[in-house]
Amino acid sequence: MREAFSKKLVQFAQNDPNVILLTGDHGYSLFDDFRKACPNQYINAGIAEQNMMGVAAGLARIGFRPFVYGLAAFIPVRTLEQIKIDIAHDNLPVVILGDGAGFVYSHLGTSHQSNEDIACIRGIPNIQILSPADRFEMQCCMDFAFSVNSPVYLRIGKSDKGDVHQRSINKFKAGHLIKILHGSSSKIGLIATGSMVSTALEVGKKKSLSVWSAPMIKPLSVTDICSAARETSGLVTIEEHSVFGGLGSAVSEITSQVPVTRVLRLGVLDKFSDVVGSHNYLLKLHCLDIEKILNRIEEFENVL
Repeated sequence: MREAFSKKLVQFAQNDPNVILLTGDHGYSLFDDFRKACPNQYINAGIAEQNMMGVAAGLARIGFRPFVYGLAAFIPVRTLEQIKIDIAHDNLPVVILGDGAGFVYSHLGTSHQSNEDIACIRGIPNIQILSPADRFEMQCCMDFAFSVNSPVYLRIGKSDKGDVHQRSINKFKAGHLIKILHGSSSKIGLIATGSMVSTALEVGKKKSLSVWSAPMIKPLSVTDICSAARETSGLVTIEEHSVFGGLGSAVSEITSQVPVTRVLRLGVLDKFSDVVGSHNYLLKLHCLDIEKILNRIEEFENVL
């Protein structure tokens, strides 16, 4: 997925000299090809992320197309005020790239883990939020982010979990769900985003459940959510993000206004990680492994 991301950036920059990549002293090997192909369009702003957002806003104001890259714990969380005031307020076309979202940097502790980034961004006007699950969704999300003339936050989670799609996505519509597995209409349906789509797919195959991927969190299609609800007996959202303010919250907000189903939100509970370990270890610790997700789904099925 990160390779698809890097190739798209190089393609954009080679085709448009106004594309500028800014990084906060991260992503060196990831951007080797970019620096070789477009060395004059690369800025390492150093460990000064808030200043980097201001630089991006200034570049956008005079006609450049900035892509701002950093770890999701810092981009966007550390720079929230600058995103709100410098970029979103004036609706500037800046693409904000938050890599390593969720528990990817598991061994580095809470300071480098980002499970609240979507929640932080969702309340800011003018910003759209993308959360691709594999290389095919990444390609579509990058094309979309470059095509719109407004701020975009693109969240990058665990990138080596394999493809959830068999081929390129021909029709990508803003806010729409992508159905990747057809299950029984009498059972619940799963809606997942980012790194948890592959997990949802495994769970769906085990229990013959329908599975949808949500590569876009804001906006989120009311029509698609209601359609998924009517096809199933209930909805379960799965995300490597806090249960507050992310995909589950967005789906629940829609279904509360159009009461068509019950929703179970599976995500990171209201607590920090008090230990470190591998990515899979932390997912299990926070009840986001397949076994615990299956248990929660069975409990949910019993009360429907």
